[in-house]
Amino acid sequence: MFAIDPGLLWWLVIAEAPMLVSVYWMLHGIRRDLDRPSARPPDGLERTREDLAGFKLEVARTYVPLSLIREVDRRLTEQLLRIEEKLEEMRRQQENRR
Repeated sequence: MFAIDPGLLWWLVIAEAPMLVSVYWMLHGIRRDLDRPSARPPDGLERTREDLAGFKLEVARTYVPLSLIREVDRRLTEQLLRIEEKLEEMRRQQENRR
């Protein structure tokens, strides 16, 4: 077969060893960073979401008439009561079947 000079093989091992050690060190660093709880301040996306939520709340408070909010609340409450009645009726029907 092929005869490889031991000197050439030795040089190849010496060239690969630092690369393997650096790859191992990078993986070790990644694992250490993933295991550590992150105490970073919120990034830009998180701050933007918080600002948007605050703006939406401010718009809801200042631009929506109180009468409209009350009307929506009344309609939602009525709908939830109807759903609750239906669920109660279904529960009674199931109990009667037993």
